[in-house]
Amino acid sequence: MNSEKRDHLFLDDLHVGQTFTSPSHRLDTEQIKRFAQEFDPQSFHLDENAAAQSLFAGLAASGWHTAALTMRLLVNGGAPIAGGIIGAAVEIAWPKPTRPGDELHVVSEVEEIIPSRSKPDRGIVVLRSETRNQRSEVVQVLTSKLVVPRRQSSGKK
Repeated sequence: MNSEKRDHLFLDDLHVGQTFTSPSHRLDTEQIKRFAQEFDPQSFHLDENAAAQSLFAGLAASGWHTAALTMRLLVNGGAPIAGGIIGAAVEIAWPKPTRPGDELHVVSEVEEIIPSRSKPDRGIVVLRSETRNQRSEVVQVLTSKLVVPRRQSSGKK
């Protein structure tokens, strides 16, 4: 039961300043090109020569690929939220490109907790998630407003 509580945190279990670190994922050239071919077929994601001549000065993963990997890392232990990671709003920035060979992990911090006044069974958690590479360089900043359930026994406040 104790590990179940750790794996599934409710609104009542969270506090401002609480942090989580995800497992990691190593990204390679083939993954970058495969994602880009299907979802973001721009030359700087698909071709090393074209990428070398671009603003990125080398092959770079799509920002949407980085976002998708971030979501996977959050779901796989980087944000152990009860009921899943359900977004109500999001802001995203990509301060540095993600490159082949990067090993990504996500460090998240609870910035704000807002219990719902109209729906006492839930609330909003503002979670800032930094996706970092193996050099601790931030390649993505994702600030999410997540819908998080309260424990059944909590009732109204």
